[in-house]
Amino acid sequence: TAGWCATPIEVGHPDWVLQPLVLGPDQVPLVTDPQQAVHSPELAVLSSIAHGGRPDRGRVFEALLAALQAATDEHATLYHDLVLSALPAAARHHLEALMSTGLREYRSDFVRKNVNQGRAEGRAEGRAEGRAEGEARALLAVLAARGIDVPDHAHTRITECTDLDQLETWIRRAATAITIDDLFTPQP
Repeated sequence: TAGWCATPIEVGHPDWVLQPLVLGPDQVPLVTDPQQAVHSPELAVLSSIAHGGRPDRGRVFEALLAALQAATDEHATLYHDLVLSALPAAARHHLEALMSTGLREYRSDFVRKNVNQGRAEGRAEGRAEGRAEGEARALLAVLAARGIDVPDHAHTRITECTDLDQLETWIRRAATAITIDDLFTPQP
């Protein structure tokens, strides 16, 4: 893509040619030395973005992590978010796995906080999703026990709902509902 974007553009006037300036992965140095990354964290970030999809990305990410450890928390957060948003999914998972392995003791408060926060957020999200799934199953069980037909659109609406308060409201309504419409319509 970078090569295509760098193609000169003739604008129609003699000797007027637009020559786009393009920075592609081939122009970004491969930073695998942690010391170089610490001295030039922005270059380590660009290297991670440009070369994070390579088979040897582990060395690139190790250098990036060294740069993140040495950076201020504010810069480390910015760099981390930028790299994660630009990487393809497989490379992003690789970097996240490196950060959470526990094989090293991170000096940086940012990295320690980010790893611990990520684990805590993942557990909290998992618990919330599990509770929502459980509430949806309970609601469907109540409707089935009461003999209320649940069409596909209603089944989808119930199973895709992640709002625990809404699910609990529907469960209370299901106790007195006659039809599925009674479930979704507020009662006076």
